[in-house]
Amino acid sequence: MPMKKMNRSLATFAIPAMLAAGAAQAGGLAEAVVEPAPAPAPVMVAPAPAMGNDWTGFYVGGQLGYGLLGADTLTEDLDGATYGVHAGYLYDLGSWVLGGEVDYDLTGIEDADEEFTVESIARAKLRVGYDAGVWMPYVTGGVAQVSVTDAGTEASDTGAFGGLGIDYMYSDSIRIGAEILQHQFDDFDGGGVDFDATTASARVSFQF
Repeated sequence: MPMKKMNRSLATFAIPAMLAAGAAQAGGLAEAVVEPAPAPAPVMVAPAPAMGNDWTGFYVGGQLGYGLLGADTLTEDLDGATYGVHAGYLYDLGSWVLGGEVDYDLTGIEDADEEFTVESIARAKLRVGYDAGVWMPYVTGGVAQVSVTDAGTEASDTGAFGGLGIDYMYSDSIRIGAEILQHQFDDFDGGGVDFDATTASARVSFQF
C-alpha cells in the first residue's frame, strides 16, 4: 500500500477515535458529582426556667407608709408615717386568690401640739385577688381598731376599712407590693366623734 494512502487511512481511523475519547472525557467531567458539605449538627438550647405563679401559702412581712386622718373635732387633717408588720395566708384557686391577713401599724400621726396622737392601727383583713401570673391585683376589707391619745387620755375603738392593693412575685419566696386603705370610725369610743383615715403603704412579704 502506498505510504500516502496508508497515512490517509490512519488519519481516517485516528480522528474519530480522538473525537470519541474527547467526548468521553467531557461526559465524565459533566457527570462528576460534588459531595455537599455535611450540615452542622443542631444546637440544643435549654429553655429558660419558668418561675411558678402559685400564690398559695403562709407569708409574713413588713410595711412602711403614710397616713392622713380627719375628725369632726379637728380643725385640720393630721398626717404622719406608718410602719408595721403583717402575716397571712393565701389560697390560689386558679384565676382567683382568696386569703386572710392581720397587720399592725404604729404611726407618727399627731397634731402640732402633740396633744392628739394616733398610736396604732390593727386590722383583720379578707383579701380577694386575681392571679395575673407574677402580678396579683386585689381588693381587701375588714375590721380595724385604732388607739389614740388625746390630752393624755388613751382611748380605742373599732371601725371598718376597705381598699385596693397589688403584689408582685419577685421570686418564689419574696413578694413586693403596695396598698391603699380607707378607714371609718363612727362615734369613736361613744363620744359622738367620727374619724376617717387613709393609709398608703409599700410592703415586702416572705412566703414559706
